Amino acid sequence: MISEYDDFMDNKNIDKVISILKKEVKRLRVPIVTEVSWDKNPFHVLISCILSLRTKDATTAKAFERLNKLADTPQKMVKLSTKQIEKAIYPVGFYKTKAKRIKEMCGVLIEDYKGRVPDDIDELLKLKGVGRKTANLVVALGYGGDGICVDTHVHRISNRLGYVKTKNPYETEMALRRKLPKKYWIIYNDLLVAWGQNICVPISPWCSRCAIRKYCRRVGVVRSR
Repeated sequence: MISEYDDFMDNKNIDKVISILKKEVKRLRVPIVTEVSWDKNPFHVLISCILSLRTKDATTAKAFERLNKLADTPQKMVKLSTKQIEKAIYPVGFYKTKAKRIKEMCGVLIEDYKGRVPDDIDELLKLKGVGRKTANLVVALGYGGDGICVDTHVHRISNRLGYVKTKNPYETEMALRRKLPKKYWIIYNDLLVAWGQNICVPISPWCSRCAIRKYCRRVGVVRSR
């Protein structure tokens, strides 16, 4: 699946790409879920991930702060009404659905996991509303485990670089699990999301400003700035 690009973007080059991005993203704002993860609380990572889906980081950050002041544990969350959660997280995308899912999920965490967020991807996927992106982020950022979160930015940039050749985020995750050195698994999402939000944007990326341009095949780039 990825052999077509192996000779160009090998792991020697990905070492250089990661090294450059580590320096470059220091001047950029990190994703909100990453900021939340700094307190090493898997529950906070889980809730912020759910809120962030289809929502801009600035909106997610404020919503998470409001909700976290009301309830920062599953036990406190289940005591809130769905309407209270809705009010706290508005205007995140699909806030009514998310409020319902958060309350239900906290009930499951208490009943099935003694209030502890699972540290296993397969167990996390059993929670309604949790997909692979969220499960991987919780494992990687919440527990420091072997997770590779692939969102739209990671999928797009990994293919644009020519590091993988895949059709969807699931294929990208599986390809990265085979190819990307494990030492980069946790930080890979942070770096590519920050880069994807600011430089390697979906349409007309800022290739003229890109510090890793010489390592990039620019696959699928029709127009750039």
